[in-house]
Amino acid sequence: MKTLLPAPTFYCLRQTPLASVAVLWAVHRGRPRIVKTIIYRPEVPMEVAIKSDLGNSQAAGCPEIDRVAEQIEAFLNGAAVRFSLDSILLERCSDFQQQVLRAEHGIPRGKVSAYQLIAGVIGRPGAARAVGTALATNPFPIIIPCHRAVRSDRTLGGYQGGLKMKRALLEMEGISFDQAGRVAVEDFFYSTLSA
Repeated sequence: MKTLLPAPTFYCLRQTPLASVAVLWAVHRGRPRIVKTIIYRPEVPMEVAIKSDLGNSQAAGCPEIDRVAEQIEAFLNGAAVRFSLDSILLERCSDFQQQVLRAEHGIPRGKVSAYQLIAGVIGRPGAARAVGTALATNPFPIIIPCHRAVRSDRTLGGYQGGLKMKRALLEMEGISFDQAGRVAVEDFFYSTLSA
């Protein structure tokens, strides 16, 4: 069951050539925790997006959140960053979505998996579509690298930041694409666990 969004909420922004990201955070049980990251596409003016997405949140930082925001910025600039789940308020997600997000977080840089395989890894082999939905509503894109999940036919599927950004992130991580725009990988991550 989802918990309510802590109040008050704050945000900090990071901008890179690839994307702008807002890190929405709050103090939860005495420590700052990220409640959402939002990817802004270049065609959406930042001021408009912030007002519609962040409402009454205030611009503010703190050392813990600033450190994660700097990691996000470094990641979007091509650095190999492995994010910890300690900084996010994962408890806001349903149990099913938490399972999906933890499995997705386990996919290393330079690898991809399929929605169907992720469903199998979490013990729900018929739930590929539900896995896709859980990733489409991932409140922590970049921190939880949902761009590393693709369809079984190796096409991209969807992504909150758009397919152009998903492809750019995968290429930045060393994934290549064939002439038809499908990921060119020998095997999917988790394929040996789900067989």
